[in-house]
Amino acid sequence: MDLPPESSISQASAPQPATDPARAAALFEQSVKIMARLRAPDGCPWDREQSFDSIRKYTLEETYEVFDAIDRRDWPHLAEELGDLMLQVLLYAEMGANEGHFTIADVLDQLNNKLIRRHPHVFGEQASRAAGNRAEVDPNVKGSSSAVLRNWDQIKAAEKKHGTVSEGAPSRHDGVQRAMPALAEAAKLGSKAAKSGFDWPTWRELLPKVAEETAELEAEAASGDPARKPAVEAELGDLLFTVVNLSRHLGVDAEMALRGCNRRFRQRFREMELASLQPLEDLSADELEALWAGAKRKLAASEAEARP
Repeated sequence: MDLPPESSISQASAPQPATDPARAAALFEQSVKIMARLRAPDGCPWDREQSFDSIRKYTLEETYEVFDAIDRRDWPHLAEELGDLMLQVLLYAEMGANEGHFTIADVLDQLNNKLIRRHPHVFGEQASRAAGNRAEVDPNVKGSSSAVLRNWDQIKAAEKKHGTVSEGAPSRHDGVQRAMPALAEAAKLGSKAAKSGFDWPTWRELLPKVAEETAELEAEAASGDPARKPAVEAELGDLLFTVVNLSRHLGVDAEMALRGCNRRFRQRFREMELASLQPLEDLSADELEALWAGAKRKLAASEAEARP
């Protein structure tokens, strides 16, 4: 797909990109050739054995490694992790080409069309229309990100209307991808439902619901019957869903909150290991609890000293 002429893109205030497009294109072409070589009949046995299903878990793993590098502000490592994530795209595309479904060129063409279609305020209405936009939007967003998002949603809605229509009546939740992490999916489902008025008024009303779901989980788990495991899983899911909605009402990202908790747990447990003169498995429950409390106090004091 041809890009819109440069004259249609305002260059007055846009900073010049630091990336060399020609070098990036050459390196990307090299990556595509390397992947094709790896999947060739005389290529790498492991790469040739992979399928869409077998690679999925690695894609999720690489995504979280990108997330971790961003959390740690480890920019050199982030560049490496983004490369690993791009490797997943290249592998999927090569498998798609091998099976006659699509190629990396199709992936890039879809991406380029979508970016131009959904940014009429950048590339111009004519280019957006040429890329498939059928929505009537105001491209004069005047630097407003909220106006950009309104246009984006309208263009997406038009794409669904004129694209593949799912069977049955449409649902507000059709746009929430099931493939996303469960915490993020739960937050989006709650947010979408809230737009139709199906929500708790404030976070305070959610606290009794958390207690209710906890009691229901306790009742199922207390039976000790292995046959009740599906019911225990369902009740635990209800509790987690309710907690995610509580985080939404509090303006807290549940994924970020849990990642922060995981990080603190790592730090505190490491302090326990360093402080103990014996292996932790040789200690009593009371001794372990004392080490945990000491680790919390030590790390809290360190964080307090580090604050400006």
